[in-house]
Parts: sequence; structure tokens; C-alpha cells
Amino acid sequence: MNRLARREMMGAVMFGLTGLCTLVTISSLFFVLGYLVWHGIGSINLDFFTQLPKPPGEVGGGMANAIAGSAEIIFLATLIGLPVGLLAGVYLSEYGGQKFSFVVRYATDLLNGVPSIVVGIFAYALVVVSLGHFSILAGAVALSVIFIPIAVTTTEQFLRDVPDSFREAALALGAPKWKAIATTVVPAAFSALATGMLLAVARIAGETAPLLFTSFSNQFWNLSPNQPAASLPVMIFTYAISPYRDWHRQAWAAGLVLLALVLFINVSARLLLPRRVFR
Repeated sequence: MNRLARREMMGAVMFGLTGLCTLVTISSLFFVLGYLVWHGIGSINLDFFTQLPKPPGEVGGGMANAIAGSAEIIFLATLIGLPVGLLAGVYLSEYGGQKFSFVVRYATDLLNGVPSIVVGIFAYALVVVSLGHFSILAGAVALSVIFIPIAVTTTEQFLRDVPDSFREAALALGAPKWKAIATTVVPAAFSALATGMLLAVARIAGETAPLLFTSFSNQFWNLSPNQPAASLPVMIFTYAISPYRDWHRQAWAAGLVLLALVLFINVSARLLLPRRVFR
């Protein structure tokens, strides 16, 4: 067998292996989706979205309080993490030097790799112990710590994609550097930045471990940031390990709703990304 034939055979083998790995990846996703739909679709109804959980042992009820609690925790976490991550990313892209920027990027990478349960323990010691009780605010602080490194990395990467001619044109017109960034560079990358922030929201939406240590849970309505509240991930965990069959049924439904939410956010982010065109 000559060298060209060996190369062609090796190329065909590698192409087959990559195709097989791609098929396994896609199949895994559809298997998880199908499994959740099979077990959870029958339990999704109006009561699930509008009613409070029933006491243990009783059939029925819903997770309206958990849906509202998750929305509030994610909103507060985004409110805390987005400006910090965005401004830090702007600094690294537009102002950062060599040594300090390296330290910030390295710290961001380390923070991005910290297990979420460790983040939960940190937020527990920082907020819960200080306040003396669980709260939505503590859960939001925990999730914001996970949100920030993702926002920093995506902001820096997308701002670096903006052509230098945009900056040079704004500076040539007499605009100070901060104004050139605020009125030219950031708006040019707005769609891409929105994509990155949506992906960060999707990342924190399904976190469970930090909320077990911070927001904990609540069987009733609660919209006060200073009090504990239920969330979908924690309710899934609680219902899944319970001995009640009806709670298991609702856990499948909650898992399906949570996965649908994460998929919706990810698809929305992917739809925004192709619109990142610099002119």
C-alpha cells in the first residue's frame, strides 16, 4: 500500500470516528429530551403552573412558587453579575495591561472551574451566616459568582472582535477613550454581548447545589429577597428523593420545564449570534 492510499484510508477512518462521536453526542441529547418528555409531559397542566405544592402524601398541586422563586433568583443574580462581568470584560479588552490582565484572566479561569457546591458554601458563609437565615438574596449572590466569570470571558472575546478601525474613527473625531468604547465599541458588539449574557443565564438557571445552602426552599409564596424561597432545581431534588409517587411525577414535569427553559435561552442566544456583523 503506497503512502497516498494509507493517507486516504486514515482520513476515512478518522472521518468515520468523528461522525460516530457526533452521532453519540446528538443521540445523548435527544435521549435525555425524550426521556423527560415521556415521563413529564403527562404531568404538565395548568395546576402545575398556578398552584402551590400540596402537603406530603396528598395528590395534586403544582410548583407555581418554585417557578416564581427561580425567576426572582435568576433575575437578581443577573442584576448583580452582569455589570461586574461586563465592566471587567471591557477593562480586559480595552484597558488591561500585561501583568494585571494576566492575573485577572487567570483568576477568572479558576473561578469558572470552582465546583458550584463550593460556591454555595462560600455564599452560605458570606450571606446566610451574616443575615442569620436563608434568603433569595443569598441564592442570587451564589449564582452571580458563577455568572461573573462567564460574562467576563465572553465580553472580552466579543469586544476584541470589533475592528480597531471603529476605535480609531471615534478617537479621530475627538472622543475620549471611555466615550469611544461606550458609544462605538460596545454598541457594535451588542448582539454578541447579549448572546454571551444569555448563555451565562442558561448556565446558572439549572444550578441546584448553591441554592441548597442559600435560598433553601419554601412551600408558600414568597417574593421578598430577604426570605427563603423555593426554586425549580431544589424542588426537583426534594421531590425526586421523596417516597411519594406523586412527587416523583411532578419532579419529572419540573425537570422538563427547566430543561425547556434552558434550551429556549440557548436557542435564543444562538439566533442572536449570527447577527454579530461589524460595519
